[in-house]
Amino acid sequence: MKFIKFFLLILLSFNISVKANSNDEIQSLLKEGKKLIFIRHAIAPGGGDPLDFDILKCETQRNLSIEGIEQSKNIGKFFSENNIKIDKVLSSEWCRCKQTAQHAFDKYETKSFLNSFFSAKFASNKNKQIYDLKKYINEWNGDNNLVLVTHYVTIQEVLNISPSSGEIIISDKNFDVLARQNF
Repeated sequence: MKFIKFFLLILLSFNISVKANSNDEIQSLLKEGKKLIFIRHAIAPGGGDPLDFDILKCETQRNLSIEGIEQSKNIGKFFSENNIKIDKVLSSEWCRCKQTAQHAFDKYETKSFLNSFFSAKFASNKNKQIYDLKKYINEWNGDNNLVLVTHYVTIQEVLNISPSSGEIIISDKNFDVLARQNF
């Protein structure tokens, strides 16, 4: 029994140091600038969008939970405490994304190419949105980083990975994933 406890303690301390190293590597990458930072909106209970969804009315949409608000603030704290420079924060027009951007970064602008196309109601927008997103990124030439607050389906389509709520995924302009971090 003592051996198992000792082994678990060693394993736990190893995981903590790996996370610290990963955090250092992420900071180093972001301080280089010129990175894309995809953020899946923070925790918003439920899935998809309600049938009465209206893009102009947050009360008809899934919104961040208290945990989601805290998660968003932690994302913002990571960027401010580590002096990570950002050129711009772009967000989907969905309220849960705008709320994530607001709590994390305060200033943001919305872009329809970051909107969800998960539900059948919006599925026909997918190809145009992805085209517009890639065009925007191709034309972006900032020295710092570009933050894109969006949805699971958008990140999955562009980066071919499955993000968690509130996860940041760092890529270059070729959409090669360089690092990931959960908050």
